Amino acid sequence: MVRCPDQPVNGSESSYPYPCLSVFICGPSPCSSVFICGYHSAVPYRIEFVDRSGGAFDRLVELGALDVEIEGSRVVALIPDSTTPEAIASALGVARVAASAAVGRDEGSVWLLRPRAFQVGRLRIVPAGTDADPAAIKLIDAAAFGTGLHPTTALSIEALDDILQRDPAVSVLDVGTGSGVLALAALRLGAREVVAIDIDEDALRVAAENARLNALDDRVRLAHGGPDSISGAFPVVVANILAAPLIEMAPALVRRVGHHGFLVLSGIPESVIGNVDRAYRHIGMRHVETRARGGWVALVLQASW
Repeated sequence: MVRCPDQPVNGSESSYPYPCLSVFICGPSPCSSVFICGYHSAVPYRIEFVDRSGGAFDRLVELGALDVEIEGSRVVALIPDSTTPEAIASALGVARVAASAAVGRDEGSVWLLRPRAFQVGRLRIVPAGTDADPAAIKLIDAAAFGTGLHPTTALSIEALDDILQRDPAVSVLDVGTGSGVLALAALRLGAREVVAIDIDEDALRVAAENARLNALDDRVRLAHGGPDSISGAFPVVVANILAAPLIEMAPALVRRVGHHGFLVLSGIPESVIGNVDRAYRHIGMRHVETRARGGWVALVLQASW
């Protein structure tokens, strides 16, 4: 079982109240995602102990564990920082649990013990080194945003899928590519080629490695910078970043959208969706669709020219 807490936005949107938690559940049946509202989590920590009774899993879930793995009698789990290791040991009836720092992914918005395979729409996303269908997207475990587990990434992939099913074999611009997951998803979903840009050189290195790993590096052009650092217009533009930068760069992003082209904006908390929508309608974009999940929203817009 994996729970992936959403992340609040910074600056003017810091009052966003962490309304929901995305829960990624794996067990004997295939993995699936659900969303629980009213949850607030800070930085969890990792515990490890020996369970000789065999009943630790259910008790850990009751105690709010964010992820649990069991191998024989060895149990490893991620625990919210609101519950102390002493309280966990007492509840489980063990002498002690070994506690250590946990590793967050997607800029601390996703917490899991290790990467796992999961499904987003028609796409399967798997850890690098996994034997999988050739059509699956393989990702290395790195710090760049874009594991695919965060609701903003899933919303973007689903929106791209709808657009590319109607109009395949087009070029796509991915703004703030991070791990490159959206660029790779666009190619798997039918795009002809992708230009992927980011202001973070480390993210571009991760995206390049993921493109190579998936044998798609000949169809992805990576570039350092924002939307004004490149030229041309694209039939499809996607930007999964925070709401404040989306508003700030609206004119630059819109200049990259081609004739009747589509713009997918994600990373937007529900509380500020109106601000983002107005910023783009004001400069000629037409609202097509709003998608929401786990307290986050993706906007699909189309150029009116």
